[in-house]
Amino acid sequence: MGSGLDLDQGVSRRLATFFHRRPRLQAGALLAGPAGWLVVGYLGSLAVLLIAAFWTVDPLSGEVVRGFSLESVETLFDEPVYRTIVGRTVTIAALVTVTDAVLAFPIAFYMAKLASRPGKALLLVAVLVPLWSSYLVKVLSWRTMLSNDGVIDWVLSPLGLHGPGYGNVAVWLVMSYLWLPYMVLPIFAGLERIPDSLISASEDLGAAPFTTFRRVILPLSFPAVVAGSIFTFSLTLGDYITPRLVSNNQFIGNVIFNNISTNLPLASALALVPIVVMVGYLTVARRLGAFEHV
Repeated sequence: MGSGLDLDQGVSRRLATFFHRRPRLQAGALLAGPAGWLVVGYLGSLAVLLIAAFWTVDPLSGEVVRGFSLESVETLFDEPVYRTIVGRTVTIAALVTVTDAVLAFPIAFYMAKLASRPGKALLLVAVLVPLWSSYLVKVLSWRTMLSNDGVIDWVLSPLGLHGPGYGNVAVWLVMSYLWLPYMVLPIFAGLERIPDSLISASEDLGAAPFTTFRRVILPLSFPAVVAGSIFTFSLTLGDYITPRLVSNNQFIGNVIFNNISTNLPLASALALVPIVVMVGYLTVARRLGAFEHV
């Protein structure tokens, strides 16, 4: 027993001596496990998905043929229906991002610059509370409100109006609601970093409130807006549950989900679209300094 314990202690001392004054090795050893899991579990599966985009499906047997082919990629360009689906998805993602930015900015500005400390804490909790509830519960609640003779129709009926029902407008409304907290929080963090003295100096120099907003507040907080847009745009781009529940129209996520078991190469090729779009989007966001606020 004693010799075994001494051996363990000796190994521990040698390891401690080896890592002593080697901070890079220490960090590498600590991150080896998580990094290995990321490479194998996420990047590995993503690589397989991308490779599958260049396979084909045998028309007779329906089996996947593991050989290089551009057939699935060409289908996305040749078939108008897929171009329509991609355009619809990107458009809704852009509309959701703009809507959330417009709604989130006054909320975040009030939280960061006008609210008292207790009020700021209360508003922060109010923004975070929707994130604690189930995604499906929120979407199904909206589905009920948007249905015929739902709450929205009931409220609008005295005015002679009716709700949008199910469709693209419903997807836009529901996703704008779902992802709004992801826009509020980065903008709030960005506005808090703006010194109050800069706003006061602008006012002392005679600038109107709108001029102060346009020349001081917006330029300094714009990277935070872009940081929030990364979340809203990417989450909308890949969502397939909300379009399935509140719309009969097809989006990228729906088509991928429907084809993943029957036509893997086509589903994988379509999955390349949001990846390419987000790579371009993140490149622009990086140049705007958005990653400083993520």
